[in-house]
Amino acid sequence: MTTAKLTAKSRSRLDARFAKMRPVSQCAVPVRGWIRAIRTALGMSSAQLAKRLGIKQPSVIALELSEAKGSIELATLRRVAEALGCKVVYSLVPDEPLETMVRDRARAVAGARLSAVEHSMLLEDQAVGTEDAEARLDEFIRETNPARLWDEP
Repeated sequence: MTTAKLTAKSRSRLDARFAKMRPVSQCAVPVRGWIRAIRTALGMSSAQLAKRLGIKQPSVIALELSEAKGSIELATLRRVAEALGCKVVYSLVPDEPLETMVRDRARAVAGARLSAVEHSMLLEDQAVGTEDAEARLDEFIRETNPARLWDEP
């Protein structure tokens, strides 16, 4: 199997997983963070969590604040999650399907490359029809290695 086909298959699998995570607003972080929300829902004091973590109580408050600000380290968050009987689930969820992102990027790159050629052909009175241009665009998208799409800004 070619690299392009493997990449497309991988993209398809990831898109299926991401579809289950959308909309991401359903996973919004509580205002004061997950640590505090779960700790208080369990009826656990910050002193009790501190004891489980082997740290002082003010450090738990600092951890909760750093998580709420988004500055907590992932390793620290994992350690706290374990002390709360939880798991950290870390994910980047694209705003739109990866396949859409690749096709849109391919269209933009192809459009830029093909427009220069079409302009030259127009000057030589060899203009390409709209249908031909669309066919050439689709062919470019099919034949281009997705890794090459991201070389240009």
